Amino acid sequence: MADPAIEACRLYLCTPDRPDLDDFLRACIRGGVDIVQLRDKQLDARPLLQRAEVALGVCRDLGVPFVLNDRPDLALAIGADGVHVGQDDAPPALARRILGDGAIVGFSTHAPAELDAVLANREPVDYVSTGPVAPTPTKPGRAGTGLDYLSHAARTLPPSLPSFVTGGVTPETVGAMLDAGARRFVVVRWLTEAEDPEASARELRAMIDAAW
Repeated sequence: MADPAIEACRLYLCTPDRPDLDDFLRACIRGGVDIVQLRDKQLDARPLLQRAEVALGVCRDLGVPFVLNDRPDLALAIGADGVHVGQDDAPPALARRILGDGAIVGFSTHAPAELDAVLANREPVDYVSTGPVAPTPTKPGRAGTGLDYLSHAARTLPPSLPSFVTGGVTPETVGAMLDAGARRFVVVRWLTEAEDPEASARELRAMIDAAW
């Protein structure tokens, strides 16, 4: 059975650190973001801990889950709700051992074989991400998967394992992703580059909710 904390989520913000992190996260959550990941590849461990504590505080105030990218050890240190790991990061089983059964563990997949391996190996994850559908500067050097991968995920994954599509999620692209079977979405630049993050989040969330 899917983790209720994840099953209810539809719009997932993945953001790097920024000077206005507190205000930015509050605006995005008011607009409809219902899960937040801090993903910053530039910060060393101690400053990352400090900024993750800021993000965690906002998420606690507003009642949405907070996950940290890559670092289950740091997620444990601050009491984050969970961690998101990629194909080259700590294995999901290790993240689960570090954080325990009650934590959220997410896992990136980029191809059908990787997704199939999650199921075959019974990886202890609460959700997977699928994509990026289109090439994105947040994943330099990685080709887009296209929409066929979303269809494969929709056909393959059991209801107990939610998936979030990544890569170029905007109001202009979400319709085709919905048609391919996606129901949950990771957003990055549509919000991180927005002049009005709250309004931008609300616009995207309305389209997703209408499809549900």
